[in-house]
Amino acid sequence: MAENVEYFTSDGKPKKEKKQRKVGAPLLFVILVGVIIILSNILVVTHQNEYKLIRQFGKVQKVVSQPGLTVKIPLIQTIDTIPQQILLYDLPASDVITSDKKTMIVDSYVLWRVTDPLRFAQTLSCSVNKAENRIDTIVYNATKNTISNMKQDEVIMSRDGKMTVTVVEERDTESNDLTIDEPTKEIIEITSLTEGIMNQINHSEEKYGIEIITVDVKKLDLPDDNKQAVYTRMISERENIAAQYTAEGKSQAQIIENTTDKEVSIMISNAEAEAEKIKAEGEAEYMKILSDAYSDPEKKDFYSFVRALDALKNSLVGNNKTVILSDDSPIAQIFNGQY
Repeated sequence: MAENVEYFTSDGKPKKEKKQRKVGAPLLFVILVGVIIILSNILVVTHQNEYKLIRQFGKVQKVVSQPGLTVKIPLIQTIDTIPQQILLYDLPASDVITSDKKTMIVDSYVLWRVTDPLRFAQTLSCSVNKAENRIDTIVYNATKNTISNMKQDEVIMSRDGKMTVTVVEERDTESNDLTIDEPTKEIIEITSLTEGIMNQINHSEEKYGIEIITVDVKKLDLPDDNKQAVYTRMISERENIAAQYTAEGKSQAQIIENTTDKEVSIMISNAEAEAEKIKAEGEAEYMKILSDAYSDPEKKDFYSFVRALDALKNSLVGNNKTVILSDDSPIAQIFNGQY
């Protein structure tokens, strides 16, 4: 665009010049800004980790769950954003009472997510804070109901969902065999505290369009005012259990000792009976040999002679080896063949 401007020389005569003024750049900038504003009011950008709700006069017209671009009507339709990823909510520590009237402090957290964005918008107005308040109430009631049905020791044991017990397998013993059973440790799976709480929740959060994925207990503790008393009681209980185990061990040792003594007595009695039996058989055989010997005259004379020698040998004691026998001595008569 050209514009005529009059200029005057030093002698007062008018001088005409043409001056060029550029106006294209500002206009282009205005157009570009206008286009951006229009597009920002028409296009809706949905990211991977979120839902977009398009409302028209407050009513949800469309739920966008896939990432990408969506068109809306400017000034008439509005957008609400709802998180789609898994969210973490750290619950405040709370006091619960066990079935044996013991107070415990439970500190836990929840992993949750929105599964039905339309219902989430209708019931909780797309508010994460309102959802966390509902989760707080649901999880606290479930935790209270779960722990109130358990004793304090059961709550502590169910913290990891398993416990270690000592098992002694009973084995049959033979009459003369003594078998000592070695205790073995066995890990038994039990219902964990998390499973108990999740069973109590029982999907009650679904009416809000959300899902509680898991509840995990970070810490179980005792109130400061009765912690020392509980520790003292636990020590006393453990000492009683140890004393009971000791008494049972001594009783079992006494049973084993009595059983062993009984088996030893039976074995000795059987051995003595067998010895008496063998001895009686030997004496019977001895008497049989004597009977056979005396039944035959030749054997009788020889046996009498041998017996006389044995009797004479047994009479020789000390250093004196001289024997003087009279003619009427039975031994002399045996030697002389007169007996």
